[in-house]
Amino acid sequence: MELLFLVLFSLHILQTEAVVGGHWCYQSQKYKQPSCEDPREWHLTDASCKGNKQSPINIVTKNIIYDKNLKPLSFEGYDVKVSSKWSIENNGHTVKVALSTSPKIGGGGLGRKYKAIEFHFHWGVQHMQQYLPGSEHSIDGEKQAMELHIVHIREDVSDITEAKKNADGIAVLAFFIKVEEENKNYATLINELENIKYTGQKAQMEPLPLSSLLPPEEDLGRYYRYEGSLTTPDCHEGVIWTVFEKPIELSISQISQFSMVYFDGKNLTNMVENFRPVQFLNERKVYWSSASILLPPAKVLMLVLMLTYILSSLCQ
Repeated sequence: MELLFLVLFSLHILQTEAVVGGHWCYQSQKYKQPSCEDPREWHLTDASCKGNKQSPINIVTKNIIYDKNLKPLSFEGYDVKVSSKWSIENNGHTVKVALSTSPKIGGGGLGRKYKAIEFHFHWGVQHMQQYLPGSEHSIDGEKQAMELHIVHIREDVSDITEAKKNADGIAVLAFFIKVEEENKNYATLINELENIKYTGQKAQMEPLPLSSLLPPEEDLGRYYRYEGSLTTPDCHEGVIWTVFEKPIELSISQISQFSMVYFDGKNLTNMVENFRPVQFLNERKVYWSSASILLPPAKVLMLVLMLTYILSSLCQ
């Protein structure tokens, strides 16, 4: 009987160690949680994290390919303020907001419509008098303070698990967030951070039109498109990424509020630098929307006047 007890107890210990050791984390958590698996070790948790189509990436603008099919996306329900509340949560890795309705996107070369299910953030850390950037994607090696991801799934599936069964099941809109002036549209969301300081805490917040959290729609015609993955384990590949050029603007004070929540259930580790390092592009291509190469009317007029002046000068 004692032997059986020892065997069962040993198995329990082994299982517990496997669970603890198998917990994925960010590099910023490693000091306080040395047994967790940082981004370099995520493939030990999920083999997909070593795939050939991983995200995020560094977008090298000299290598991008213009795609005439990448017209501006259509946004359905993004400008609607619904009556049912949103659920905002500290899930131990980020601040995540689950939507109570399903605004949709279409067009823009997507091939089908996708419904939004949640959005979340990635950010850096305040250091002395400056803020070290924490966006996941970068453009020509330059990162911004934060990054917003709005996660969508095909409109004909019920949840993200079902969406993962399709090669084009998930579409994510990514927006850089840069340090500028205060953005009053974010006040409601940022005020809720005090209520979700610790892992597992949730709160109900007043819903907002999703469009109020984004740059104006007329600025959303310029974007990059590529095939990638989720940026957290299970690192599922089969994600259509749309990375917008125009950033969202928040004040340094607003951005710093995100670092006031914690990775854990106690005041041990502030949630900072919760981003995955950029991954190899491998054989993939990055495309640029056709709207990106269209000059604004004022610039077209200026160009015409300049050409007219040059031609007239040559003819004299």
